[in-house]
Amino acid sequence: MKSLLNRAMRFTNKLFGPIHTISTAAGLFLWSIIFAAIFFPSCQKPSNEIVSPTFTSDARLVSTDNPNASEVMNMYSGLSSKTVWELQQARAATARYRDLKNAIKDGYTNINVDVPNMGHHFMKSSLVDGVFDIRHPEILVYNGIETGHPELVAVEYAVPLTDPMPEGFTGSTDVWNGTSGFPLWLVHAWVWKYNPDGVFNWTNQAVDLD
Repeated sequence: MKSLLNRAMRFTNKLFGPIHTISTAAGLFLWSIIFAAIFFPSCQKPSNEIVSPTFTSDARLVSTDNPNASEVMNMYSGLSSKTVWELQQARAATARYRDLKNAIKDGYTNINVDVPNMGHHFMKSSLVDGVFDIRHPEILVYNGIETGHPELVAVEYAVPLTDPMPEGFTGSTDVWNGTSGFPLWLVHAWVWKYNPDGVFNWTNQAVDLD
Protein backbone atom coordinates (compact mmCIF):
# COMPACT_ATOMS: atom_id res chain seq x y z
CA MET A 1 0.00 0.00 0.00
CA LYS A 2 2.79 2.44 0.93
CA SER A 3 4.66 1.77 -2.32
CA LEU A 4 1.47 2.30 -4.34
CA LEU A 5 0.82 5.59 -2.58
CA ASN A 6 4.39 6.75 -3.22
CA ARG A 7 3.97 5.83 -6.87
CA ALA A 8 0.80 7.85 -7.17
CA MET A 9 2.33 10.89 -5.45
CA ARG A 10 5.45 10.72 -7.65
CA PHE A 11 3.24 10.65 -10.73
CA THR A 12 1.15 13.57 -9.49
CA ASN A 13 4.18 15.75 -8.83
CA LYS A 14 5.70 14.87 -12.22
CA LEU A 15 2.54 15.47 -14.23
CA PHE A 16 1.11 18.51 -12.53
CA GLY A 17 4.11 20.19 -10.90
CA PRO A 18 3.71 21.78 -7.47
CA ILE A 19 0.29 20.98 -6.05
CA HIS A 20 -1.39 21.04 -2.69
CA THR A 21 0.27 18.42 -0.54
CA ILE A 22 -1.73 15.22 -0.26
CA SER A 23 -1.13 13.83 3.21
CA THR A 24 -0.28 10.19 3.75
CA ALA A 25 -3.56 9.69 5.57
CA ALA A 26 -5.52 11.26 2.73
CA GLY A 27 -3.61 9.21 0.18
CA LEU A 28 -4.27 5.99 2.05
CA PHE A 29 -7.94 6.94 2.28
CA LEU A 30 -8.09 7.49 -1.50
CA TRP A 31 -6.39 4.18 -2.24
CA SER A 32 -8.67 2.33 0.16
CA ILE A 33 -11.66 3.72 -1.73
CA ILE A 34 -10.22 2.74 -5.12
CA PHE A 35 -9.25 -0.79 -4.13
CA ALA A 36 -12.50 -1.38 -2.28
CA ALA A 37 -14.37 -0.31 -5.40
CA ILE A 38 -12.28 -2.56 -7.66
CA PHE A 39 -12.20 -5.70 -5.54
CA PHE A 40 -15.65 -5.34 -3.97
CA PRO A 41 -17.70 -3.81 -6.80
CA SER A 42 -21.26 -2.76 -6.24
CA CYS A 43 -24.18 -3.99 -8.27
CA GLN A 44 -24.56 -2.84 -11.85
CA LYS A 45 -25.92 0.64 -12.21
CA PRO A 46 -29.61 0.57 -13.06
CA SER A 47 -30.51 1.64 -16.55
CA ASN A 48 -32.05 5.09 -16.81
CA GLU A 49 -34.38 6.49 -19.35
CA ILE A 50 -32.48 9.05 -21.40
CA VAL A 51 -34.32 12.29 -21.87
CA SER A 52 -33.16 14.35 -24.81
CA PRO A 53 -32.25 17.90 -23.77
CA THR A 54 -32.43 20.99 -25.90
CA PHE A 55 -29.07 21.92 -27.39
CA THR A 56 -27.42 23.63 -30.32
CA SER A 57 -26.50 20.77 -32.64
CA ASP A 58 -23.71 22.57 -34.49
CA ALA A 59 -21.96 23.46 -31.20
CA ARG A 60 -21.03 26.84 -32.65
CA LEU A 61 -18.45 29.00 -30.92
CA VAL A 62 -19.91 31.96 -29.03
CA SER A 63 -18.51 34.60 -26.72
CA THR A 64 -15.91 33.24 -24.29
CA ASP A 65 -16.09 36.18 -21.90
CA ASN A 66 -17.36 34.81 -18.59
CA PRO A 67 -20.06 32.55 -20.03
CA ASN A 68 -22.90 31.37 -17.85
CA ALA A 69 -23.57 27.68 -17.35
CA SER A 70 -26.24 27.51 -20.04
CA GLU A 71 -23.78 28.71 -22.70
CA VAL A 72 -20.91 26.33 -21.98
CA MET A 73 -21.83 23.56 -24.41
CA ASN A 74 -22.49 26.03 -27.23
CA MET A 75 -18.89 27.20 -26.98
CA TYR A 76 -17.31 23.94 -28.10
CA SER A 77 -16.67 23.50 -31.80
CA GLY A 78 -15.71 20.40 -33.76
CA LEU A 79 -17.95 17.99 -31.84
CA SER A 80 -20.56 15.82 -33.53
CA SER A 81 -24.17 16.46 -32.66
CA LYS A 82 -24.33 13.05 -30.96
CA THR A 83 -21.31 13.83 -28.78
CA VAL A 84 -22.87 17.15 -27.79
CA TRP A 85 -26.10 15.36 -26.96
CA GLU A 86 -24.20 12.89 -24.76
CA LEU A 87 -22.41 15.73 -22.98
CA GLN A 88 -25.75 17.37 -22.39
CA GLN A 89 -26.87 14.13 -20.75
CA ALA A 90 -23.95 14.48 -18.33
CA ARG A 91 -25.00 18.07 -17.60
CA ALA A 92 -28.64 17.19 -17.06
CA ALA A 93 -27.76 14.32 -14.73
CA THR A 94 -25.38 16.38 -12.58
CA ALA A 95 -27.24 19.70 -12.45
CA ARG A 96 -28.31 19.04 -8.86
CA TYR A 97 -24.65 18.66 -7.89
CA ARG A 98 -23.93 22.29 -8.63
CA ASP A 99 -24.93 22.47 -4.98
CA LEU A 100 -22.11 20.60 -3.26
CA LYS A 101 -24.39 19.66 -0.38
CA ASN A 102 -26.45 17.51 -2.75
CA ALA A 103 -23.33 15.71 -3.96
CA ILE A 104 -22.26 14.91 -0.41
CA LYS A 105 -25.79 13.81 0.45
CA ASP A 106 -25.73 11.40 -2.51
CA GLY A 107 -22.45 9.79 -1.47
CA TYR A 108 -19.70 11.82 -3.15
CA THR A 109 -16.71 12.24 -0.83
CA ASN A 110 -13.77 14.65 -0.94
CA ILE A 111 -10.79 12.40 -1.75
CA ASN A 112 -8.27 15.23 -1.20
CA VAL A 113 -6.96 15.16 -4.76
CA ASP A 114 -6.55 18.90 -5.35
CA VAL A 115 -4.86 19.75 -8.64
CA PRO A 116 -4.16 23.20 -10.13
CA ASN A 117 -5.97 23.83 -13.41
CA MET A 118 -8.19 20.88 -12.59
CA GLY A 119 -9.93 21.22 -9.23
CA HIS A 120 -11.00 19.42 -6.06
CA HIS A 121 -12.18 15.86 -6.63
CA PHE A 122 -15.20 14.22 -5.01
CA MET A 123 -15.68 10.49 -5.70
CA LYS A 124 -18.63 8.17 -5.25
CA SER A 125 -16.82 4.89 -4.73
CA SER A 126 -19.89 2.72 -5.27
CA LEU A 127 -19.93 3.85 -8.91
CA VAL A 128 -16.38 2.69 -9.64
CA ASP A 129 -16.95 -0.50 -11.60
CA GLY A 130 -16.53 -1.67 -15.18
CA VAL A 131 -19.48 0.34 -16.47
CA PHE A 132 -19.20 3.65 -18.34
CA ASP A 133 -22.44 5.46 -17.57
CA ILE A 134 -22.74 8.99 -18.94
CA ARG A 135 -25.39 9.93 -16.41
CA HIS A 136 -23.46 8.61 -13.40
CA PRO A 137 -19.91 10.04 -13.33
CA GLU A 138 -17.73 8.49 -10.66
CA ILE A 139 -16.06 11.82 -9.84
CA LEU A 140 -17.24 15.42 -9.64
CA VAL A 141 -14.67 18.21 -9.94
CA TYR A 142 -15.14 21.52 -8.12
CA ASN A 143 -13.39 24.86 -7.91
CA GLY A 144 -13.79 27.44 -5.14
CA ILE A 145 -13.75 25.04 -2.18
CA GLU A 146 -11.17 27.07 -0.27
CA THR A 147 -13.05 30.34 -0.75
CA GLY A 148 -16.29 28.83 0.44
CA HIS A 149 -17.96 29.17 -2.96
CA PRO A 150 -17.79 25.70 -4.54
CA GLU A 151 -18.46 25.62 -8.27
CA LEU A 152 -18.98 22.40 -10.20
CA VAL A 153 -16.66 22.64 -13.22
CA ALA A 154 -16.35 19.13 -14.65
CA VAL A 155 -17.39 15.52 -14.36
CA GLU A 156 -14.85 12.71 -14.48
CA TYR A 157 -15.34 9.08 -15.39
CA ALA A 158 -13.26 6.33 -13.77
CA VAL A 159 -13.16 2.67 -14.79
CA PRO A 160 -10.74 0.10 -13.27
CA LEU A 161 -7.72 -0.73 -15.41
CA THR A 162 -8.61 -4.37 -14.94
CA ASP A 163 -11.41 -3.73 -17.44
CA PRO A 164 -10.88 -2.82 -21.12
CA MET A 165 -10.59 0.87 -21.96
CA PRO A 166 -14.17 2.16 -22.24
CA GLU A 167 -15.51 3.25 -25.60
CA GLY A 168 -16.79 6.32 -23.79
CA PHE A 169 -18.36 9.17 -25.70
CA THR A 170 -19.10 8.97 -29.40
CA GLY A 171 -16.08 9.74 -31.56
CA SER A 172 -12.38 9.80 -30.74
CA THR A 173 -12.10 13.11 -28.90
CA ASP A 174 -12.40 11.65 -25.38
CA VAL A 175 -8.87 10.33 -24.88
CA TRP A 176 -8.82 8.12 -21.79
CA ASN A 177 -5.78 8.28 -19.52
CA GLY A 178 -4.64 4.91 -18.21
CA THR A 179 -1.23 6.03 -16.97
CA SER A 180 -2.19 8.36 -14.13
CA GLY A 181 -0.52 6.24 -11.47
CA PHE A 182 -3.91 5.13 -10.17
CA PRO A 183 -5.41 1.80 -11.30
CA LEU A 184 -8.10 3.57 -13.30
CA TRP A 185 -9.00 4.66 -16.80
CA LEU A 186 -9.86 8.36 -16.43
CA VAL A 187 -11.39 11.06 -18.59
CA HIS A 188 -12.67 14.56 -17.77
CA ALA A 189 -15.62 16.26 -19.41
CA TRP A 190 -15.73 20.02 -18.83
CA VAL A 191 -19.48 20.42 -19.14
CA TRP A 192 -19.91 23.11 -16.46
CA LYS A 193 -16.83 25.27 -17.08
CA TYR A 194 -15.71 26.12 -20.59
CA ASN A 195 -12.25 24.76 -21.39
CA PRO A 196 -10.52 26.61 -24.25
CA ASP A 197 -8.32 23.54 -24.82
CA GLY A 198 -11.28 21.25 -25.40
CA VAL A 199 -14.12 19.65 -23.48
CA PHE A 200 -12.11 16.47 -22.81
CA ASN A 201 -8.72 18.07 -22.12
CA TRP A 202 -7.06 16.87 -18.91
CA THR A 203 -6.59 20.36 -17.43
CA ASN A 204 -8.35 23.71 -17.72
CA GLN A 205 -6.40 26.96 -17.60
CA ALA A 206 -9.54 28.75 -16.39
CA VAL A 207 -9.55 26.80 -13.11
CA ASP A 208 -7.33 28.30 -10.41
CA LEU A 209 -7.93 25.75 -7.63
CA ASP A 210 -9.26 28.24 -5.09
